[in-house]
Amino acid sequence: MIKLQVIGNLGKDCVTNTVNGKNVINFNVAHTEKFRDAQGNQKDKTIWVECAYWTDRTGIAPYLKKGTQVYAEGTPEVRTYPKNDGTTGVSLTLRVQSVQLLGSRGESGGGYSGGSEGGGYAAQAGPSRVPSAGEINEPIDDLPF
Repeated sequence: MIKLQVIGNLGKDCVTNTVNGKNVINFNVAHTEKFRDAQGNQKDKTIWVECAYWTDRTGIAPYLKKGTQVYAEGTPEVRTYPKNDGTTGVSLTLRVQSVQLLGSRGESGGGYSGGSEGGGYAAQAGPSRVPSAGEINEPIDDLPF
């Protein structure tokens, strides 16, 4: 088994769909690395990872907004597609097994941890708003301990 772990910022708000009766949350994560080229010039390299989170636990979807930093892990898939110029394009896709909110720009972290390990809503640090019990629409029977 190959496992891929990604930490980065969401490029746009997530999209929740139902495919063959199953829920999927689609989002993309960007990670930018800074490096120096052979001449010593500062360069940036951004890698985009398309993510598909197949889950019945869709309570995290409202928090997956553009700019939010997330940690996602799962199994990688490489997809090829035809481009308009006739060449073949390649994209890296992650079939997400768990996702955790790390915060958004201007926040110090916290959030939701979903996935097969249990999880639930975690305490949030800083000025972030903790969802009330009425806003949580997933089962609360999975305790993180």
